[in-house]
Amino acid sequence: MLTKRIIPCLDVTIGPDGGRVVKGVEFVNLRRAGDPVELARAYNEQGADELVFLDITASHEGRATMIDVIERTANEVFIPMTVGGGIKTIGDIRSILRAGADKITVNTSAVKNPSFIREASDMFGSQCIVTAIDCRSNTNLKDPNARNVITKKDGTPAWYEVVIYGGRQPTGIDAIEWAKQVESLGSGEIMLTSMDTDGTKDGYDLYVTKAVCEAVRIPVIASGGAGNIEHMYEAFAVADADAALAASIFHFGEYTIGQAKGYLRSKGIPVRP
Repeated sequence: MLTKRIIPCLDVTIGPDGGRVVKGVEFVNLRRAGDPVELARAYNEQGADELVFLDITASHEGRATMIDVIERTANEVFIPMTVGGGIKTIGDIRSILRAGADKITVNTSAVKNPSFIREASDMFGSQCIVTAIDCRSNTNLKDPNARNVITKKDGTPAWYEVVIYGGRQPTGIDAIEWAKQVESLGSGEIMLTSMDTDGTKDGYDLYVTKAVCEAVRIPVIASGGAGNIEHMYEAFAVADADAALAASIFHFGEYTIGQAKGYLRSKGIPVRP
């Protein structure tokens, strides 16, 4: 049985004083969590399986991703590192990989130009390409029996719409169909974030996560909403995610990576030491 991965996510903003890790609710009302390189070093020492760095305002601000932060982090940590935010070209990907990242994640640029996933996969290999899918439930259903309708926790039927630019812009694209498409285009992994639960600490959106996991064969990272380590267990046991991404519960010292893995191991979830 394949082991499940625990992945701390560092949402980074770039300002006059350099990069800072932040955390908010639905990507807004941001709260500072610390220096990205220091946090990355700590998670490496605690036994995190991977790290994800997201420059969460790069696409919205129309600027390049934080190469300096990537280079400094790569010198300090020895676990796989995925970087996303503002990636638009093959040149962007090459620069990020040269700076020390192992994988890149694309969202807005992939939605606007799906062939970019194929081009990137052909150039660097599918194992390098993670497609981030940010989605939000939409209860505006013309046909309640339509394909990909998901019944939410409160019993409300909805479909999940892909959103871009850090959740600021809806696209009209069905999230489950988009997941299937990115797999066919050569993406090696999906990082799925439900905007309904992001930053709420009420748990992952198990409904859409399970639906996407069932729709594709590539690994799916559950993201958005982890408030405790029980929520991580649910992502694996209920939604069958391949990895669980979390931010606040690690950044603000509520749990260590070791505590999370110990709990999961006690519940029968296979995790790495």
